[in-house]
Amino acid sequence: MLSKRLPYEIEIIRMEARPIAVVRRRARPAELSTVVPAACGEVWEHVRAAEVKGAGRHVAVYLDGQITLEVGVEVPSTFVGSGDVFLSATPAGAVARTVHMGPYHLLSRAHSAILDWCAAKGVLLAGPNWEIYGHWNDDPAQLRTDVCYLLRETDGT
Repeated sequence: MLSKRLPYEIEIIRMEARPIAVVRRRARPAELSTVVPAACGEVWEHVRAAEVKGAGRHVAVYLDGQITLEVGVEVPSTFVGSGDVFLSATPAGAVARTVHMGPYHLLSRAHSAILDWCAAKGVLLAGPNWEIYGHWNDDPAQLRTDVCYLLRETDGT
């Protein structure tokens, strides 16, 4: 009998808040493939112009079901924003996380895997979820994105 390997391994971990320089946007699902990269570029230009040392990966935090999101880049906590770019942070606490390896247009599969896993295990979501994009690679199969969902705190979490 052949063993079926699930394409996504889900783990529950505790994550600390990470400071991120962001812009806030609202988007419909069909707009995300243009809104997220454009917002990442806008924040990156600001970070580069301000000569921020220690900037890291791009991040998109989905704050609610209406797709209000904060998009930007990891920065030191000393970052000072201006204009539309401001200092925020990723959520902190217990998180269901998986790693998506592959093109961004397939990221919905990782989100579905986490949602299905949480539903099957009775794990309750707290609301926000986010994507942390690994460094760019010209080979779409080598693109890494960490997909995270904040969990509702319970006595056992």
